[in-house]
Amino acid sequence: MTPAVKLLDKAKAEYQLHQYQHETNAESFGLEACEKLNLAPECVFKTLVTESQQGELVVAIVPVHLKLNMKQLAKASKSKSMTMAEAKKVQSTTGYVLGGVSPLGQKKRLSTFIDDSAKQQQTIYVSGGKRGLEIEIAPHTLAKLLNGHFAPLTSS
Repeated sequence: MTPAVKLLDKAKAEYQLHQYQHETNAESFGLEACEKLNLAPECVFKTLVTESQQGELVVAIVPVHLKLNMKQLAKASKSKSMTMAEAKKVQSTTGYVLGGVSPLGQKKRLSTFIDDSAKQQQTIYVSGGKRGLEIEIAPHTLAKLLNGHFAPLTSS
C-alpha cells in the first residue's frame, strides 16, 4: 500500500479507499476522479505543492474544480509570494508523482493549508498516493493528521 494508507492505518484514522481505472490521457486527474467515482467536484480535493519566495515548500489542498489563489495562500502561510513548485522538487520532497501526490505520508512533512470549503463537507476525497486511488476522510481528521490549517485559498 502507499505511504498515505500506511500513515492512516498507523494513526488508526477513519477513512475509506476508493479505486478507479486511471486513463493515461486524462486531462485533469482530479476531474477524472469525480467522473469515475461519480462525485461532486466540491468534495474532491487536489494536493498542490507550492514554493515561497524563501524556498519553503507549502502544500495547498483545494477543490479540483477551483484555482488556487496564490495571494491568499501567501497570506495564510505568512509568505511574501508563492509559486508552483517544480515537478522534480515535488517528487523528491513528497515521494509521490504528479497526479498522485497525497497530502498524507509525504517523505518530508510540509506546512499544509486546506481550503475553508472543506469544512462544509462531511467527508472529502484526496489522493491516496497514486493515480486512481482516492482517500475519503473527514476534513478535520485530515487537518489533525497533517497539523494543517483551514484558510480561504480559492478565488470566489
